[in-house]
Amino acid sequence: MNYENQKPFVARGSNIERCEACLLPQRGCICDYRVSVEARARFWLLTHRYETLKPTNTGRLITDTIEGSDLFRWSRTEPDTRFLQALDDPAIDPYIVFPEGEDYQHRMVEFEHKPGRQPVFIILDGTWRQARRMFRHGRYLDRLPVIQPSTTRTSRYMLRKAQHDHHLCTAEVAVAMLEQIGDQASADVLEAYFDIFNQHYRASRLSRPIESDTGAKNLLRVTQGNKASVSA
Repeated sequence: MNYENQKPFVARGSNIERCEACLLPQRGCICDYRVSVEARARFWLLTHRYETLKPTNTGRLITDTIEGSDLFRWSRTEPDTRFLQALDDPAIDPYIVFPEGEDYQHRMVEFEHKPGRQPVFIILDGTWRQARRMFRHGRYLDRLPVIQPSTTRTSRYMLRKAQHDHHLCTAEVAVAMLEQIGDQASADVLEAYFDIFNQHYRASRLSRPIESDTGAKNLLRVTQGNKASVSA
């Protein structure tokens, strides 16, 4: 993703010294826990321009963790040409992840594995209000099937207040979709990374101690060790 000519992040906390990679405050950097896994699906994030450089955005956790995932900038009138070209790849099986609605009921599908094609879940990365507008006004998305996360999860995201508990953040949507296609191992890794992000950011914001020994951190340490053993 090219960040040139992007509006810089300007909000409360924008003057804090941050890690250039994870964008968290330096004392809460989570880069040591980053590990990528080859999941049964990839994720493409169509990201609203206001989300791109927000430190609280969780979309980057997906691209950090799930191999082959990518981020594209959403535009109503000038769709990302790289995104459109990627959609034409016959080796992928793309879906837009969005809740069911009467206006597009005919596009709603259940996931079905297609031999020789890799699932790609396209997530509209923004606030719920932004995502609804992106879905409604992105005419170039109309040809794609829509899949709804089948989950009873409630959001554990602590850095922004959702309008409803069932409104999951971007990373939580990806976790739910991995569980939905039976890839629990990859879902666990992404969820662990999300939990660490949540914990570190909140602790940094409130000037609280950061726990060094948690279930999420232990899982990612084991995953990192297993990957290192395989590559050795």
